[in-house]
Amino acid sequence: MDVQIGKITHFYDKIGVAVVEVTNQSLRVGNKIKISGHDNEFNQIIESLQVEHTQVAKVKPGESCGVKVDQPVRAGDVLFLVTK
Repeated sequence: MDVQIGKITHFYDKIGVAVVEVTNQSLRVGNKIKISGHDNEFNQIIESLQVEHTQVAKVKPGESCGVKVDQPVRAGDVLFLVTK
C-alpha cells in the first residue's frame, strides 16, 4: 500500500528538480516513490535530496526539499512512498 507523504509545490524544468513539501512521514535517499498527477504517474528511487542547496540524507515532516525527478511534474502533484 502506498502512503501519501507530500506534494509538489514547484518544478524547475531546466534542471529537473521538484520542490516537495513533506507532510506525513520522513523522506530518505533510497526510498521508492510514486508521483501522481493530473495526466502522469511514475515511480522512481530518490537519488538526491537537497535543503537550501545542501545535500541531505533525510527530510522530516514539515520541511520542504528539492528532489531530482525522472519526468516533468506539476505543482499539486502528490508524492507517495511505495511500501511494497
